[in-house]
Amino acid sequence: MGFDLFYLMLLILSWGSLVSMEAEAEAEGIKSARLLDLLIRDYTVKSIDRDLRTGIVHTVNLPENFSGIEVDTVRFRCGSLHRYGAQVKEFHLGSGLIVQPCAERVMVVRQNLGYNWSSIYYANYDLSGYQLVSPILGLLAYNADSDLSFGCPFELGILAMEKPIKIDFSNVTKASNITRFLPFCASFEGNGKVTLKNQVSPNVCVATRHGHFGLVVKSPPSTLPVRKKISKWKLVVGCSVGAALGAFLLGLLLVAMFVKVKKKARMEELARRAYEEEALQVSMVGHIRARTSPAT
Repeated sequence: MGFDLFYLMLLILSWGSLVSMEAEAEAEGIKSARLLDLLIRDYTVKSIDRDLRTGIVHTVNLPENFSGIEVDTVRFRCGSLHRYGAQVKEFHLGSGLIVQPCAERVMVVRQNLGYNWSSIYYANYDLSGYQLVSPILGLLAYNADSDLSFGCPFELGILAMEKPIKIDFSNVTKASNITRFLPFCASFEGNGKVTLKNQVSPNVCVATRHGHFGLVVKSPPSTLPVRKKISKWKLVVGCSVGAALGAFLLGLLLVAMFVKVKKKARMEELARRAYEEEALQVSMVGHIRARTSPAT
């Protein structure tokens, strides 16, 4: 009996160590926002008590390797959610909400990825020219009809047909510290598309369906040296002086070329005369000097 108890305790410790190592490997290998959603869903399902009351917000405890992420979940009856709406932390779901497809119950999952894990969205979406000033907040829904302890629930769609879903970033954003730029509401679609809209009020955005949302601002321009603007009259004077100087230099070049050509012609003439004087000798004929050719 004692050996069996010891073996059971050893098995439990080994299983706990294996689960911890698996969670660590999962956290280190996450590069996809979609994969992160699936892992959060699995941990949410494992943490739910079978006797969890409908409409009560339940905080999900994630492994230490997912530190910085806050997850809450709550179960609703689809009919009640449609008639009365609900408040799930930063998300206000108005009446008239439609969950598709939903037979009886729905499990709503709220995510706050924090600033560290929100950086995954820089790699999965094109945010060039913008920067996040809030953590990514997610609102997802899964079926909760059967026993969630067995099998993985599938994702449901949330559609706000009458009143839009309001998302209040007031308690999670750092946009108040950035006064030069007005934040935009960013909606991250499942197909990798980012949609930007204006806020309906400070730090409050609206949406018509489930998904992931955040506040972004335009990235500050790079500090480049500013070129001074030159007045028109300075530009005209500079061009005139440059043209005059160019004409003067061109004139000097032409004069130098002319002198060089004249000098070359004179040297050729002197050489020709020297050759002729050497070929014809000068002799006296009476009182007259005349050129005579040497005898051949």
